[in-house]
Amino acid sequence: MKNPVKFALLIFLFGIGTISAKAISLGNETINYKVIYKWGLVHKQAGRARLLLKKSGSHYKASAYARSEPWADKIYSLRDTMYTTMNAADFSPSRYEYIAHEDGKYSHDIITFTHSGNNVTGKCSRTRQKKNEKKPTTVSITHTASGMTVDMLSSFYYLRSLDFSTMKPGTRKVINIFSSKKKEILTFTYKGLQSLKYDGKTYQTYKVVFTFTSDGKKQTSDPIEAWVSADARRIPLKLVGKLKIGQVQCLYVP
Repeated sequence: MKNPVKFALLIFLFGIGTISAKAISLGNETINYKVIYKWGLVHKQAGRARLLLKKSGSHYKASAYARSEPWADKIYSLRDTMYTTMNAADFSPSRYEYIAHEDGKYSHDIITFTHSGNNVTGKCSRTRQKKNEKKPTTVSITHTASGMTVDMLSSFYYLRSLDFSTMKPGTRKVINIFSSKKKEILTFTYKGLQSLKYDGKTYQTYKVVFTFTSDGKKQTSDPIEAWVSADARRIPLKLVGKLKIGQVQCLYVP
């Protein structure tokens, strides 16, 4: 990952076995995270993220906002926004939008999902403008997949729909994930119940490890560890991933 704040918006991965999805009804909510960078004795908040969810009829509309802290802006300035519209029954997306201002560069991606039986098509528009370029460029890409398919933001809510209480450690779930640039395989591996302590509180959680792999099954990033609250809300309380130097932790802020 290039930077810890961008990592905070990426969540999920590949495997064998069956993880069941249990009906979960989420109300309107706001969830906040602090993004911590760790390297040796360095332990500093590098950014923050906020996710908002609103139910509208048979759909959910979600948005996510992430930014680097003022001190981190001097190294790598980041302001990212995501939007997704999902079917309330299974959290499958119909439209995803990603807007990024990072280190002087601008990106704007839109994916429109269509479903035909078990097949999913994603029509993607990718707009890019590099630092010091006068005009942005836009290209179109089409992805196809069979089975459950998510985007970067809807994956957060799909994870929360998994019924971990019925699983045995080692159980896996494989789904597809579209970005504007590529299609990847996302695998969740359930590791079991664990107690999580941070900020003076103890939480009972489901430990999950996830990874991104390409169509050719080549791993495209290091595994990410997640601890999901073992209650009705199933909120990812902590995520940990490696950077080239150090690691990043995303911590839920009650």
